[in-house]
Amino acid sequence: MSEHRPPLPPFTEEDAIKKVRMAENAWNLRDPQKVSLAYTIDSVWRNRSEFFQGREEIRKFLERKWAGEQEYRLIKELWAFHENRIAVRFQYESRDDTGNWFRSYGNEQWEFDENGLMRRREASINDVPIREADRKFHWPAGPRPDDHPGLSELGM
Repeated sequence: MSEHRPPLPPFTEEDAIKKVRMAENAWNLRDPQKVSLAYTIDSVWRNRSEFFQGREEIRKFLERKWAGEQEYRLIKELWAFHENRIAVRFQYESRDDTGNWFRSYGNEQWEFDENGLMRRREASINDVPIREADRKFHWPAGPRPDDHPGLSELGM
C-alpha cells in the first residue's frame, strides 16, 4: 500500500469529514493489517490505559481487540479539526464471547504527518453494558451504509 493517504493536511472541513469516514469504514472491516497501514511506522498510541508505538504493535493490538469484540459496529463523527489534527467522538457496539452486549463511548485525538498518515492517536473509551434489544447499530458486517444515520442523527 502507498505511504500517501489523502486527504492531506492542512485539512478543510470537507477533508476532515472524509478522513473520519474513511477511518470508520476501515475499522468496520476489522482487518488489522489493512487498518495498520493508515498509521506511520512509528505511530504513537494511547488506547484506554494501553500505551504503545509502531505499526506492528498497532496491528497486534487490533488483532486482540477484534478477537474479543464480536459483531463490532462503529460510528465516528468529526468533533473538531485544525491544520494536521482531527478530534472525533465515536460509539461502537459489540458483544463478548459470552453474549453480553456493550456500547462503547469514546473520543480520539489524531495527528497526521504530511503524507496523511496518522502519527499519533489518543483514545479515551468507556464501556456500558446494554441489552441486545437496546442496540442501535444494525447493518451487515462491514462499513456503515451511506443511508444509515450517524450519531447526531440518532440523537446520540
